[in-house]
Amino acid sequence: MSSAPKSSDRKKKTTSSASSGEGFSEQERAAMKDRAAELKAEGRRGRGAAKAAAEEKECLAKIAEMPDGDRELGERLHAMVTEAAPELAPKLWYGQPAYAKNGKVVCFFRSGRMDKVRYTVFGFNETANLDDASGMWPTSYAITDELSEAAEASLRDLITKAVS
Repeated sequence: MSSAPKSSDRKKKTTSSASSGEGFSEQERAAMKDRAAELKAEGRRGRGAAKAAAEEKECLAKIAEMPDGDRELGERLHAMVTEAAPELAPKLWYGQPAYAKNGKVVCFFRSGRMDKVRYTVFGFNETANLDDASGMWPTSYAITDELSEAAEASLRDLITKAVS
């Protein structure tokens, strides 16, 4: 006669697997907290030009906080996005600069140094008009401090296409 596991045995298994050390990193938890704060702030801001100005100011302040290297890159990327796609509105998204159209984030970048990773990332969300006939296309790009003129031109073209 086989006996069913005791409820205390099941509890031990659940507890041990939950405390195995896996989960969100410190940076991921901070990004989630930032996003929650962003959503609260958006709700208090209202609409229109004042909201857009406040969101751009926060985005520029975040870029100014970035460590050397990423700050300069962030300034270049911000200028590139606002020139190539003036219809995109700067805002914070998960605590990092992003650019939205009709309230939906189209593209974003994440400081590699702030995230404690090897490189900065410039990415596109599903609202970006980058669909390719092949059925597959890149949605994020690793960027180093030495962003070449050719890479910058390619990125500018992608940004323009993303909002077309």
